[in-house]
Amino acid sequence: MVKVAFLGLGVMGYPMAGHLAAKGHDVTVYNRTTAKAEAWVAEHGGAFGATPAEAATGAEIVFTCVGNDDDLRAVCAGEDGAFAGMEKGAVLVDHTTVSAKVTAELYTLAADKGLGFVDAPISGGQAGAENGALSVMCGGDTEVFERVAPVIDAYAKICRLMGPSGAGQMTKMCNQIAIAGLVQGLSEALHFSEKAGLDGEKVVEVISQGAAGSWQMANRYKTMLADEFEHGFAVDWMRKDLGICLSTGDEIGAPLPVTALVDQFYKDVQAMGGGRWDTSSLIKRLKAFE
Repeated sequence: MVKVAFLGLGVMGYPMAGHLAAKGHDVTVYNRTTAKAEAWVAEHGGAFGATPAEAATGAEIVFTCVGNDDDLRAVCAGEDGAFAGMEKGAVLVDHTTVSAKVTAELYTLAADKGLGFVDAPISGGQAGAENGALSVMCGGDTEVFERVAPVIDAYAKICRLMGPSGAGQMTKMCNQIAIAGLVQGLSEALHFSEKAGLDGEKVVEVISQGAAGSWQMANRYKTMLADEFEHGFAVDWMRKDLGICLSTGDEIGAPLPVTALVDQFYKDVQAMGGGRWDTSSLIKRLKAFE
């Protein structure tokens, strides 16, 4: 078993850290809101640190799952950041969806300090985190990845090294690009079925068994039909991710016309007050613009 730290106890990080504890690892957690760290320790045991550096002290692997580029910089490289508490040879595994730019920056900084760094964004949603069934896409050095992969398996359905540093984040961009188009297509199909006077449940029962089937369809159609969106992956977070995708697409010369269009549709949902709604709320936009 391994001594680890987990920094960031949001809807994903909280259960992920719990799976590490359940597997017998020695877990110390950190969260910007100390009350949540205290609640985690009360539920799972282990300990919590008052700062990222304190939580990371003595850990062989430090996991991060925070909000954005600036959050990640602060938790890793700030005055009280994790790097300040980590010993040479330790590894930081970042599960945050961030830009390739900050990943390259932190990989280099970690290397200068004698630390390993793996970018390892995740997909599977809150349910995947709670059930220990996440898809983990990694970038980094092979020997470092091989050290951390058996520990990541505590909450992963699949964990793969996609290439050198940054390849994990690039793969996550592919994931979000694909999801954007899928959710818009599903929204249009369900809205069309309603306008055509069809039973949405029966429509999905049939088409989900053919080429149209997807994770989004299987996991979101019921709440979409019920007009329920106070759950899941927030529109605000999706727009942050799609912004990274679009910026990177411009940099590498990969046009993303559908992604750009759906990003604007999500902007409309935000204007409707749906910034914290699940990404499947694109269907509400269609109904609002009838």
